[in-house]
Amino acid sequence: MRSFIAIARALSDENRLRALMMLRNQQLCVCQIIEMLGLAPSTVSKHMSILLGARLVEAHKQGRWMYYRLAGKNAPKRAKQAIRWVITNLSDAERIIKDNKQLEKLLKIGRDTLCKKQRKK
Repeated sequence: MRSFIAIARALSDENRLRALMMLRNQQLCVCQIIEMLGLAPSTVSKHMSILLGARLVEAHKQGRWMYYRLAGKNAPKRAKQAIRWVITNLSDAERIIKDNKQLEKLLKIGRDTLCKKQRKK
């Protein structure tokens, strides 16, 4: 029951849902997620920590930065089901479509440029 509650809690915030949707096609650096959500680094880190605790995302550290991706094949069944449910139901949401367009532009800038920008803040 605890894992179900963690997943439900993780899915109860718009910014966390947006982050999940950004990760559906690729791994992203936390600096890219910060830029997309327009939130403080500490706030984004807290959101990602909640998603990680619910096992909806996986993370690894490379140098100074954390990288996130959707939970993979070793994720619990409930987490996989939740991810599929979110993607199915939010793919055509106006906010997600807008985020997709913004993310395309952001990915062209390059991670290194964004990381340097975040480091200066």
